[in-house]
Amino acid sequence: ASSKLTQAIVTGELIQGQKLNETDLAERYGIGRGPLREALRQLEGMRLVKRVPHAGARVVILNRETMADLYAVREALEGMACRMAAIRITDQEILNLQQLLETHALQIDATDGQAYMQSEGDFDFHYQIALGSRNQLLIDLLAGELYQLLRMCRYRTSRLAQRTQPALQQHRHIVDALMARDGELAEILMRRHISGAWRTISEMIEDEDL
Repeated sequence: ASSKLTQAIVTGELIQGQKLNETDLAERYGIGRGPLREALRQLEGMRLVKRVPHAGARVVILNRETMADLYAVREALEGMACRMAAIRITDQEILNLQQLLETHALQIDATDGQAYMQSEGDFDFHYQIALGSRNQLLIDLLAGELYQLLRMCRYRTSRLAQRTQPALQQHRHIVDALMARDGELAEILMRRHISGAWRTISEMIEDEDL
């Protein structure tokens, strides 16, 4: 139940700020009331749903302030994860990352450079680097508590054509630094990659006049 609702929120099927009516959701997604309530609690923990006193549950609103805070935290945490991964990630995991990026390159070509969508878990470059850090607290944050909120943000930037090729190229440079076991460089490259993503999404927010 929570994965259905998570996907709906991340992709914008359930729009930001939308009031979540349990009866409507149960019918729309074919979920029983008990599992639905549990799913909404889980989504609250993932910060995708906000419960407002006397007004019920609503989809989170990713306004400029929320996203600026999130990207600042993300830049620091993912930079740190890269630094640790350079020491702790295995050669096989680095090879897996290279193969993952080749798959991403094919996805970009298939959409004529219009999209760089990353699915969950094993197919997600940033998720794999978090796991490669072998730091459980970082993993809990980046691959757990904040993961879906980060996906929700990245889902928006991934549809920007001007981000697709640069993003892939930056991912390749990060993997090269991991392969060289250069934690300092890997951290710098990841921080630049994420701050660049924030600049892009920040401009997009201005254009949309959110």
